[in-house]
Amino acid sequence: MESGIIFDIQNLSLHDGPGLRTTVFFKGCPLRCLWCANPESQNIQPEVMYYRDKCVHCNACVKVCPTGAVLTNKGCIGCGKCVEECFYNARKLVGKSMTSDEVMEEIRKDQLLYKESGGGVTFSGGEVLGQPVFLLEIIKQCKQERIHTLLDTTAYCNLKTFKEVMEYIDLVYVDLKCVFNSKHKEMTGVFNSIILDNIRYMDRVGKPYEIRMPIIPDYNDSAPMLEETVQFINKLEANPQVWLLPFHAFGKTKYEPLGMKWPMGDKKNMNREELEPIAHFFIEHGVNARIQ
Repeated sequence: MESGIIFDIQNLSLHDGPGLRTTVFFKGCPLRCLWCANPESQNIQPEVMYYRDKCVHCNACVKVCPTGAVLTNKGCIGCGKCVEECFYNARKLVGKSMTSDEVMEEIRKDQLLYKESGGGVTFSGGEVLGQPVFLLEIIKQCKQERIHTLLDTTAYCNLKTFKEVMEYIDLVYVDLKCVFNSKHKEMTGVFNSIILDNIRYMDRVGKPYEIRMPIIPDYNDSAPMLEETVQFINKLEANPQVWLLPFHAFGKTKYEPLGMKWPMGDKKNMNREELEPIAHFFIEHGVNARIQ
């Protein structure tokens, strides 16, 4: 039986696909998107978030930490002992090891609601394809039990793995952050050729999918960028639904507790009105675009 690292499981989710869904969040992501709203998902290992404003410096955590990491901020093994000893909720453990059977047990809790609402299970992250063997064991079981499966992904993985996973997935939500290779590297830390190839593969084999494009001001909203994006999408046979997502800084407060710095400075949240010209441009050029 396979095991993997999960950082959250949300039941009765309404916004992660059709119907009522259980959303399973896999920890670990090879991308480092500058605007990432879930930085706690990036590191595949369990880790502790530290909220300084809640700490009363009682030193209970210091006494139980096996590596001294609570004093040095180095060498944390994610054991969670400091979290258990903190009565003031100044520490939170993010991520835990679960077996595929344990995940399936959570999924089955809402199984009756899946049938009544047309829902199912959504696998998200982090990047769920970063734990492919663990994922495959779960989605094969879902397929046997006729549970609808949705993959929410960056599509950043080798094509062999992607093909194998696609056999057991009913619907894909795939991110298209930037079509320019060098700019994608600047925005996310990785090049995009693998991602674009996997999108083309899905399109070629007829896998149902929708594209989600976060609009990041000054990064992927220039006229040349949008024109190139339209050209890429119009070459896809499926004429997929494209969802435009406005930039937001809702994850900003998560960075300090992780010992990280928010990369986007004081960039302000976008609103729907700011996306309307982009949506109009896409629609004018034959793209099935909507603002989410």
